[in-house]
Amino acid sequence: MSFIRNDWYVAAWPEELTEKPISRRLGNEPVVMYRDRSGKAIALLDRCPHRGAALSMGEVTELGLQCNYHGITFDCEGKAVRIPGQDKIPPKACVKNFPLAEKDGFVWIWLGDADKADHSKIIDYPYQTDTKNWPSKKGVMVVKAHYMHLVDNLMDLTHIGYMHKQTIGSGPSDAYARPLINIERTETGVKFTRWLLDHVPPATYVKAVGFKGLVDRWQEFEFVGPGSVMQFTGALDAGTGAYDQGKREGGFALRIFHALTPETDESCHYFFAPMNGFRPEDPAATEMLYQQIVTTFLEDKAFCEAQQLRLEEISEPQIDYKLDNVRILGRRYYERRMSEQQQQLQAAE
Repeated sequence: MSFIRNDWYVAAWPEELTEKPISRRLGNEPVVMYRDRSGKAIALLDRCPHRGAALSMGEVTELGLQCNYHGITFDCEGKAVRIPGQDKIPPKACVKNFPLAEKDGFVWIWLGDADKADHSKIIDYPYQTDTKNWPSKKGVMVVKAHYMHLVDNLMDLTHIGYMHKQTIGSGPSDAYARPLINIERTETGVKFTRWLLDHVPPATYVKAVGFKGLVDRWQEFEFVGPGSVMQFTGALDAGTGAYDQGKREGGFALRIFHALTPETDESCHYFFAPMNGFRPEDPAATEMLYQQIVTTFLEDKAFCEAQQLRLEEISEPQIDYKLDNVRILGRRYYERRMSEQQQQLQAAE
């Protein structure tokens, strides 16, 4: 196991969950998710204890989720409440239940011990439901790489000028290695603000607001463990107050909540929703931004998947250089949590 167990991860977008069950592998386990007749979101292990059938092939009834192999029905806690042909329900007729919570436009799942699920640890992110000021289009993709490789990628933006020349990269590629930067270690990870002053505006920004000259560009990111990264980036015309006066209006701005959820030890689900902060009244602008960001993320996906393959094949140590400092702080948080988890598991043996 190579992920932090006792914490919350994004499991789905709310609209993905209906009375038609869906199956998604989360934290190395098959999980079935659905809404009961009251609209409550439920997550159970996607395996009937009778003959191992996939519960995601079943259907929701008034009593709960019915396995459509032999008709056993399970309630929201995973306890069998109906077995055709018999009145007595044996105690072992149950399936694992995963705590779910809906907040700020996300469905969160607790992948560890259910009795330790702490709802106060779920991140506050009101922008996701502020559709007037921050309209968005949602997406999710499976990336065949450990979820922390995606976190690493987001916390090291020096790759932008090399990988994303057609979208969010612009100007000399090595310009991204010489930003003005402020880094802050936090209890839940790390955050940073980078500034690129007198910067050539990238193609995505020009398409969005039609910049004619150089810009002052900000990049604010925060990694909140175990698998969330909050992004606020944008630009104004150079010298118009973005850097020295804190102005953010009148140019380009976007927000993205990146949610990385382990699928297996070598793959993850990547939930994202680019939020249009430059022309929020224009649905075409929101769609344009989404397409530009998806193009960018597919480039990230290709590199991270190739990285995963190489790291599995060649186990030699990786080297670090000066601008890895943000990524290293994020990794230290992950390694500390993993070490604590291992100690707890050993103590329980």
